[in-house]
Amino acid sequence: MSIAKTLEARKSTRAFLDKAVPRAVIEKILKSARHAPSGTNTQPWKVAVVSGEKRRALSDKIVAAFQSGQPPQMDYHYYPQDWTEPYKTRRKECGLQLYQTLGITREDKERQKEQWLANYRAFEAPSVLFFFMDPVLEKGSFVDMGMFLQSVMLMAVEEGLATCPQASLGEYPDIVRAELGYGDEVLICGMALGYEDKEAVINSYRTPRLEVDAFTRFFE
Repeated sequence: MSIAKTLEARKSTRAFLDKAVPRAVIEKILKSARHAPSGTNTQPWKVAVVSGEKRRALSDKIVAAFQSGQPPQMDYHYYPQDWTEPYKTRRKECGLQLYQTLGITREDKERQKEQWLANYRAFEAPSVLFFFMDPVLEKGSFVDMGMFLQSVMLMAVEEGLATCPQASLGEYPDIVRAELGYGDEVLICGMALGYEDKEAVINSYRTPRLEVDAFTRFFE
């Protein structure tokens, strides 16, 4: 598959088959992704691969924290504190498109909550990757992490796998750090990894992209 086709094929998948991903395949993905660029070759990424019973137990603790009323608190601000246009509208349209795909109405708060809880369960993916970096590093390393994450996702497509990068899995970092033994490392996000359930309606959900001339200016 060409790089262009791989980029187009990648999507945020929210329903997976009950089929384990072999450790050797995950290692192969990471072996290629490690060639992602980083400033002065700092290679800031640290990855925890969580599967099986450990994945279920960790998901249960995150869900329990949310249901108990414990407020989410990421290690950094992923989203703006005050939403402005055009981002406010794009965010709203993204959520509405997902709910419309699933037939969830604005009034159905229970189903909305169930769908949100599915985030904390990583959509029942057989494996979840958590991405950490050293707290001494600065904002430039977030750029490096993004390139590494994209590399992981593109390699997953090549291996016939699906992913969903999730900021929501970084909303209870203290729980994740305690369960996995990562001390004071900064939790960037999590990523669901598995084989796509192609029959699931939710996986037909695809967000639109701007045309190139909408975000690009050429200077000659």
